[in-house]
Amino acid sequence: MRELLENLRRRPHGPAEWIADGVRLLAVASIVVAGIGWGVQGALSLAFVTVGMLLPRALGVRPAFDIAFGIVALVSVWSSVTDLYITVKWWDLPMHFLLTGLVAALCYVLLVRFGVVADHETLRHPLLSATIVTTALGTSFAALWELWEWFAKNYVDHTTYVGYRDTIGDMAQGVLGALLAGLLMRVLTAHPRRAGGQADAATAAGRAAATPDRPPVRPA
Repeated sequence: MRELLENLRRRPHGPAEWIADGVRLLAVASIVVAGIGWGVQGALSLAFVTVGMLLPRALGVRPAFDIAFGIVALVSVWSSVTDLYITVKWWDLPMHFLLTGLVAALCYVLLVRFGVVADHETLRHPLLSATIVTTALGTSFAALWELWEWFAKNYVDHTTYVGYRDTIGDMAQGVLGALLAGLLMRVLTAHPRRAGGQADAATAAGRAAATPDRPPVRPA
């Protein structure tokens, strides 16, 4: 937890991290815009997403992953606020594919940091392990989202579009997105600075293990 807070407080390093923080500032501004143009519900939707956009920074993932998550999350929530999903029927499919994959990858990193699941880099088959766990997380997230849409349709907003074909199509896209995220886990999550530090540490540890302990040489 301490490392997460330190990542949130530290200054950005490099242009990519500045861009990622710029996307977060855009999200903060979007809360005001949504509140003025679309009311309290729009503002709350943007506020919820803005808080979620802090998680990639706290976890210290690769800046490109951070930027992609922020942009896709913003586009997704604005598409909901502006009813783009209703006017463009197919638009929710790429959003489910991209957002579910990114959320699944982020959840995987979060679970690894808190020791809930094993880091795939420490296992015998890292690619297979990351793919299986991330796909399972994405499938769970996709199912929970469809349950939320059913609940919203019946108890919150009756204009929410829910149907069998829509539900199956959305879940299928989400599972495919999570599968791709699992296959790309090493690319998505490895931070250049952290990766370099870990490589140096691993190299040093390897040298120490390869060099047997020797008694000190006493001068003649």
